[in-house]
Amino acid sequence: MADKKKKMHLGMFLLPAGHHLSAWRLPGVEPAGWKDMGFLADIARTAERGKFDLIFLADADGLWQPDLEALSRDPGALFLEPFTLLSALAMVTDKIGLVASASTTYNAPFHVARKLASLDHISRGRAGWNIVTSFQTHIAANFGMDTQPLHADRYRVADEYVQLACELWDSWDDEALVCDKESGQYLDLNHLHVPEHTGETYSVKGPLNISRPPQGHPVLVQAGSSDAGKTLAAKFADIIFTVQTTLESAQSFYADVKARARAAGRDPDTVKVMPGIFPVIAETEEEADRTFEEMQRYVDPRNGLSMLAGYGFPIDMTKHDLDDPFPELPETEGQQWRRQVIMDLARKDDLTIRQVCRLVAVSRGHFFVKGTPETVANVMQDWLEGGAADGFNLMLPKMPSSLEGFVDKVVPELQKRGLFRTEYEGQMLRDHLGLARPAARRD
Repeated sequence: MADKKKKMHLGMFLLPAGHHLSAWRLPGVEPAGWKDMGFLADIARTAERGKFDLIFLADADGLWQPDLEALSRDPGALFLEPFTLLSALAMVTDKIGLVASASTTYNAPFHVARKLASLDHISRGRAGWNIVTSFQTHIAANFGMDTQPLHADRYRVADEYVQLACELWDSWDDEALVCDKESGQYLDLNHLHVPEHTGETYSVKGPLNISRPPQGHPVLVQAGSSDAGKTLAAKFADIIFTVQTTLESAQSFYADVKARARAAGRDPDTVKVMPGIFPVIAETEEEADRTFEEMQRYVDPRNGLSMLAGYGFPIDMTKHDLDDPFPELPETEGQQWRRQVIMDLARKDDLTIRQVCRLVAVSRGHFFVKGTPETVANVMQDWLEGGAADGFNLMLPKMPSSLEGFVDKVVPELQKRGLFRTEYEGQMLRDHLGLARPAARRD
């Protein structure tokens, strides 16, 4: 029966112009839509009309990369702070989850825990936290640091940070807020639990000055795919957002993190693996090809070079020509898994620097599919049923047309196959994901 099939989870990774690096230059795209709340509200409502699980916002604590000449061509240089934006979008949506990125390197745990609890209350239980450790060295200067901590150190700190956030969310039992007008008692302090956390990095007394979130803990998302990232995800994450480019690599990653979750004492089914996917959709395969080539026509290789530099992989063009073979990328304290993905793609097809630049301009290293709604649905079904994914984080090429096309064409196809919900089955993000409200941690 169709209703017995494994159901797919869908997120929308929101970049207001779209995920193609040149989307802002395309006809019908608003280049500065990131600051237009009417535009952003329409996008959120369209995603909710499609019954998506969540909207996902990336973030950085500064400019994407420090090269000012490259910055002049960077459509992602300016963006709204995620908690502010998602709080506003909570007012124009009812069910869709709202996931904000926040760095464990450049924020105090108390602040992040408080903001997430606030967003969860404002949205009536729809908040999520994309846990990032940050990878861009130049951003350290925004916080009075000469350089950022090493990769291993950032993940070690993140482990304690997330544990501390959970302790802070559990400061108050649900029964603590009594509001007894007759007696004058507002809070029952028998239901107060002061964390008094003392760890390797943090010493925080608490308690948090906000009630326990409606979801208990906001949904935790982790996007690192390095060994340290997978270990952190297996311990804490409800959702893992990953970069995979083939069915085989996705199956291997899926099996690995599910096994790590089981080893960490968790039910692997409660850890949802959602790779990024960049779909180009049209009524015919030929039209999809034309749509893709139209986007590619606007690609400037310098933008691809700039993006690689932003990820921490600068290429010295005084030593290379764009049509030289793609060089070995240096080891990095930044995004280690993305480096490996890009190198594997370049080696597999003997790509030149120009070709890699065009490739990262499309999907930023994520899985790319183009074709009819049926073709796109076929691929997504293969990954879902082939042990490669529990769902997908959609990286839509251009906005709002790519979102509208997916909602109006692909979603009905997935629903027809019994692979995706036709209605929301609950109010909270945890409801959409089939996750229980976590018990308070008292250890």
